[in-house]
Amino acid sequence: MKNLQVLSSVLAAALPVTLGCDSCYGPINHIEHVRHVKRIQPGAQNADCGPSRALEWGQFNVLHTTDTHGWLAGHIKEKNYGADLGDYVTFANHMKHKAGNMGVDLLIVDTGDLHDGTGLSDTTAPDGEVAIKIFEELDSYDLLTIGNHELYVSDVAYQTFSEFSRFWGDRYLTSNVQIMNPATGGYEYIGQTHRYFTTAHGLRIMAFGILYDFTGNSNASKAIKAATMVQQDWFLQAVNYDKDRPIDMFLLLGHNPARPTTGGSTFKTVYNAIRKVHPNTPIQIFGGHTHIRDFAVLDQSSTSLESGRYCETLGWFSMSGFDSLNSGHTGVENPRGVPNPTRKAITNSSSTTSPFVYSRRYLDWNRNTFVYHAVGSGQADAEFDYHSGLRVTDEIAAYRKQLNLGKVYGCVPQTYCMTCVPFGDASSIFTPLSDALATAVVSPAREARARMVIANTGGVRFDMYKGPFTYDDSFIVSPFRDVFLYIPDVPYSLAGGLLQKLNNAGAGGKKKRSNDLGAVETVDSCVNPIAGRGGQQGDGSGEKRGITRRQVVQNPGYTTVDDFGSDGDDTPHSSIPYYPIPDFFAGVANYPEAGSPQVVDVVFVDFIESDVLAILGSGYSKANVTPYVSSNFTSQDYLIPYVQAKWQAGMPNCPI
Repeated sequence: MKNLQVLSSVLAAALPVTLGCDSCYGPINHIEHVRHVKRIQPGAQNADCGPSRALEWGQFNVLHTTDTHGWLAGHIKEKNYGADLGDYVTFANHMKHKAGNMGVDLLIVDTGDLHDGTGLSDTTAPDGEVAIKIFEELDSYDLLTIGNHELYVSDVAYQTFSEFSRFWGDRYLTSNVQIMNPATGGYEYIGQTHRYFTTAHGLRIMAFGILYDFTGNSNASKAIKAATMVQQDWFLQAVNYDKDRPIDMFLLLGHNPARPTTGGSTFKTVYNAIRKVHPNTPIQIFGGHTHIRDFAVLDQSSTSLESGRYCETLGWFSMSGFDSLNSGHTGVENPRGVPNPTRKAITNSSSTTSPFVYSRRYLDWNRNTFVYHAVGSGQADAEFDYHSGLRVTDEIAAYRKQLNLGKVYGCVPQTYCMTCVPFGDASSIFTPLSDALATAVVSPAREARARMVIANTGGVRFDMYKGPFTYDDSFIVSPFRDVFLYIPDVPYSLAGGLLQKLNNAGAGGKKKRSNDLGAVETVDSCVNPIAGRGGQQGDGSGEKRGITRRQVVQNPGYTTVDDFGSDGDDTPHSSIPYYPIPDFFAGVANYPEAGSPQVVDVVFVDFIESDVLAILGSGYSKANVTPYVSSNFTSQDYLIPYVQAKWQAGMPNCPI
């Protein structure tokens, strides 16, 4: 599977499918219901709940995706997020048509991180060989930018440079990311530094794509710090327009926390540089990376939107207030027959003079949502579906079949979540994963030795659901390829406190995992919170932002609070409990029943090697470290043998 050949033609249509709809987990009584219509992926469920109010359409509107991480098939085991990219292709086309009929502008934008998350993106060599081709089916994207997960591995970075960037042309913006071109021996921008364009209705826009100050990339690429970028000649020339190139609005796209006061965000640096020249021109930001829903107000003519992750959230933004005096706008004052944005960015100041009004909405990624906003609630699939979307849905199903992603290895006996229960609880995902580290990460030559196997919780990206554990799930839960290294026969007096000391020190290797910044990352799923650092997104003022969590009741999911309040979630949800997790967890084996071993093999994932050596002290160096099982056995490889050994009850029939 690692050497999948690129398919040369449109693949066969999806196979007949079944659907269970009784809960977020699937059918409670295990009765399967036949699905009679073409939509979503085989086995996927549609949501029971949906929106109940129309979107607010303005003169300028945006659909925003970010941090899709390969989830283009949707969430087959979760009702809230069961649509696939084919459904989104159809929805986006509907929305483009509606915008045209209303006489308003609609842009479709994405802010990066296409890799590392599912089998669809991670089973090929290089990663994303299939996923980026599926992503390109939505060729109506107007602007895109790069994420850090496109830069960890050189092969993926070059794939982005030679394939993805070439496909999107001047729509792909990498204002501060360059790559070494092997043909010239010099660094070149992977995409374009900026794009100046005029919308269909006369808005003159200058757009940039800014990655946060990322340092975890391979040596094939480099990320220029934002503070350096804003001093470069090309940026200064782009911002200081002349009479032949007036600017009505700046768009800042970035794989960058949308809230500029969040640690690690570099949007404020770029915002400040623009404001020195343009004190009143609208600056609209679209962020990503921290995997949350959030909307921040910067000033009376500048706001910032972040739209979740993993094809769970589709962001909606709209604004009005353009006229012939402040822009080149030629469209309508406000579209008729639909709600319009009415909120000023700042409402509590007597000095507010900006004419601009805004709206934002966080849409759940499911068919109910898309049908409701495209053609109206209760409409038949035939009223919604376009051939273009159905074709993409069928292509995804065929790719999944070709990649064998539906192969079942065992039946997970219950749902295990990352943060919905305390760490150490029987329902915590780290409980079976600790056992898996202990029992499945084994060197045959040292099988009888006492061992401690340490992994990073940031390398675990998703819950495990009760029901079939598939080849796809092995990537969904643990998508990274980290080799297990070890140091033999470490005195227990040193090794015994290693895990606690690692957690007390924080994850030095965490830059490669989870939110990569140490910034707060708050997430939800239909059933339980999943990958990331939980808590509240904050702006340093003590005011809570992001997602609140309370007792689980009906339709659990995102419950967002942002600078516009608590009405941003398109579909109402109940909140989900959240408990913090440590940076590291471990499994142990062959310890004596009483007391401690004298020595222990210390096994750990490769990217924390320097942290482990630093704690063990001067008596240990890289010379003491070697691969444990083999140089090819990684954190992608230990779950399947564990599932095969432990969870065979219920096989071969194991319904969702």
